[in-house]
Amino acid sequence: MTALALQDVGLAVKRLQWQHHRAANTHLSELGLSLPQWDVLRHLHAQPDASLHALAVLTFQTDQSMGTLAGRMIDRGLIERVDGPGRAVRHRLTEEGERLRLEGAGVVDRVMKHTLGRLTPDELATLHELLLKANPREQD
Repeated sequence: MTALALQDVGLAVKRLQWQHHRAANTHLSELGLSLPQWDVLRHLHAQPDASLHALAVLTFQTDQSMGTLAGRMIDRGLIERVDGPGRAVRHRLTEEGERLRLEGAGVVDRVMKHTLGRLTPDELATLHELLLKANPREQD
């Protein structure tokens, strides 16, 4: 068996990620959401009262782009700013944001089922373990 080039493996991961992002964005747009917006909703559900900086890190954005995105989401009534300790500003989901988070989760699950759903539960567990192992940041 010929050894796979690391670049080929990396490209396969990137292509699958690109396919997921493209399909998720297409289907989330039917809810009036983009994938980055849904990702913010997802992370705020998991970490209520997250700061803008924390959301930027979690969603792979700069602080500036996250600030712009958060502003648009606040204007749409999806998230709200709440006072934190000192001068800190935190963010929370609104009722509408929570509703769209749940609907969006169903959309993203269907997108993932189209690709990752082809794997057996054991294969999926192995893939998850290998991806975590390959990413040193996930081991911190």
